[in-house]
Amino acid sequence: MTWLGPAEWEAVRLSLRVAFWATLLSLPPGIFVAYALARWQFPGKSLLNGLVHLPLILPPVVTGYLLLLTFGPQGPLGRPLEAMGLGLAFRWTGAALAAAVMAFPLLVRSVRLSVEAVDPGLEEAAATLGAPSAWVFATVTLPLILPGILAGAILAFAKAMGEFGATITFVSNIPGETRTLPSAVYTFLQVPGGEASALRLVVVSVIVAMAALALSEILARRIAARVAGR
Repeated sequence: MTWLGPAEWEAVRLSLRVAFWATLLSLPPGIFVAYALARWQFPGKSLLNGLVHLPLILPPVVTGYLLLLTFGPQGPLGRPLEAMGLGLAFRWTGAALAAAVMAFPLLVRSVRLSVEAVDPGLEEAAATLGAPSAWVFATVTLPLILPGILAGAILAFAKAMGEFGATITFVSNIPGETRTLPSAVYTFLQVPGGEASALRLVVVSVIVAMAALALSEILARRIAARVAGR
């Protein structure tokens, strides 16, 4: 990264920070929702599935605006957070939330496919031996779906790194605070002579995206091989 300038490196570093926390925050609810959609039958399942995938269908700007209405300084959740000093709007933590919302469907889909690939008979056999449901999940299901979780986390991280529309709508484009890599590319393209900086950041984006796709493909093949050999 020595060929990046200070402003470019700052954007990359902030993007890595935002993507890391977005992925980390998405994992627990993502695994739970994916397992629920794959294994449970309950009223409103179709509605939940639709809500989970809604960020993939809505324009990112719309998602960002909804986050602003909800978590903004005057929003129903944003106002109490602001009172506690935990406001999200126009802060890097809000950028992490926006990135997490946009990456969530990719994580859930990857984990759900892994759960559906697990033979339910294995879980039922463990349950008949008296193991609690949580123990069955931790000792039987979780090890089998781990490649899917890793693949989903990698895709979510890459998506969070590249998120632009929802982020800039919710937290704006503040240097050093919310100017992530995509926002920095957009900014440099608006400045005369900024094309070189934008191009360097584009190269970084392509490298990250290709690495994420390669890793997720490797893990997907491992899942397929495990399913074929069961």
